[in-house]
Amino acid sequence: MELYVIRRPSAWANLSELEKAGAKSARIGNEEMPDRVRWIRSYVVHEADGRIGTFCIYEARDAESIREHARRVGMPGEEFYKVATTVVVRRDPAPSAAAAE
Repeated sequence: MELYVIRRPSAWANLSELEKAGAKSARIGNEEMPDRVRWIRSYVVHEADGRIGTFCIYEARDAESIREHARRVGMPGEEFYKVATTVVVRRDPAPSAAAAE
């Protein structure tokens, strides 16, 4: 499998919608497509229009597996890029207590 970054701009109105989509995404990936896609992590962002978007890191067999997973979940899945390499300067910081509230 190859590593991909998937951009899902302004896909959700709020974090509650994102949580529901995330649960469905994990279930479909783990139960229906485990040999084709693996969700690694997502970075959730506030978009300029007030909606929620994500940058997701996935392992996938191929581009069609990413598209098929997105179709089954009902979320955007056309803007993605195969990762050439990874450069880690520092690990992701732990969330602060204030951010967790």
